[in-house]
Amino acid sequence: MTAEMVAPAWMHEQITAEEYESWSEEQCAGIEIVDGMVVVSPSASKRHNRLARLLANELDSAAGPDWNADTDFDVRLQDVPLTNRRPDVIVYRADTIDITPTRPEHVLLVVEVVSPGSETTDRIVKVDQYARAGIGFYWRIEQAATGTPLVYTYLLDPATRTYREGDVFTGTLKVTAPFAAEIDLGQI
Repeated sequence: MTAEMVAPAWMHEQITAEEYESWSEEQCAGIEIVDGMVVVSPSASKRHNRLARLLANELDSAAGPDWNADTDFDVRLQDVPLTNRRPDVIVYRADTIDITPTRPEHVLLVVEVVSPGSETTDRIVKVDQYARAGIGFYWRIEQAATGTPLVYTYLLDPATRTYREGDVFTGTLKVTAPFAAEIDLGQI
């Protein structure tokens, strides 16, 4: 049995940015590209999706007219080898809404909601990738089946391209950067 019989070629060969751009939205859904390789993500739970959507709504309201907060689209971290990540929540410049691909210089904040199966990626791998790409702020949300989520905040040190740990919030998230926001975590 050959690899092609088990999985299509695009799942076991590096792809380029040009190849990826020729794919349909359906082909791109539910995947990320890391170092040119397709990484299939399992479907998120309803709790995960709801948390991301409600947080995006709150951030969108708090960010002001120059920024949008949305969920579930690619951020192109690098072209060669191709690396596209699909953060759970992205706060990006409003004037780039029609620019594709979204690049790190368009993005102010990315948020990942940790789920079973994404712990290492969200806690270690993506932190490093987002920092090296120059995204100013990273938040990681640890969810509980019952109770209020915990939000870990990180701020980019531009000299080292690494994140410094910020505050940890439960109950109410109250920040002044990247913009002022106060979010009741018990309501999301």
